[in-house]
Amino acid sequence: HVQLVESGGGSVQAGGSLRLSCAASGRTYSKWCMGWFRQVPGKEREGLATIDSRGITAYVDSVKGRFTISQDNAKNTLFLQMNSLKPEDTAMYYCAASLYGCSWSDEAAFDYWGQGTQVTVS
Repeated sequence: HVQLVESGGGSVQAGGSLRLSCAASGRTYSKWCMGWFRQVPGKEREGLATIDSRGITAYVDSVKGRFTISQDNAKNTLFLQMNSLKPEDTAMYYCAASLYGCSWSDEAAFDYWGQGTQVTVS
């Protein structure tokens, strides 16, 4: 079993920055694809970014140039650096892990999910 725990959310003013973390424990795999998603109540969950085992990253257009996904494999930790935050970035943010497939647009491919961390931008 795999556990993912997000942290680092909070409240920030527009234009500010936050760094989210996602700690993985349990049975971890070196060839995971890791991703960040977000969801606003009443809306579908949105894929934001992915990073594969080679360190190749991909982003949805709405966060490209503002958000950066990275990982520390030695510590089994995933990060999302969020800069130039906007009120529309307000959402619950989730990390997820996939053993097969690596696309932020393919939520169904992700097998494990964290509980989420709230980000509020005002």
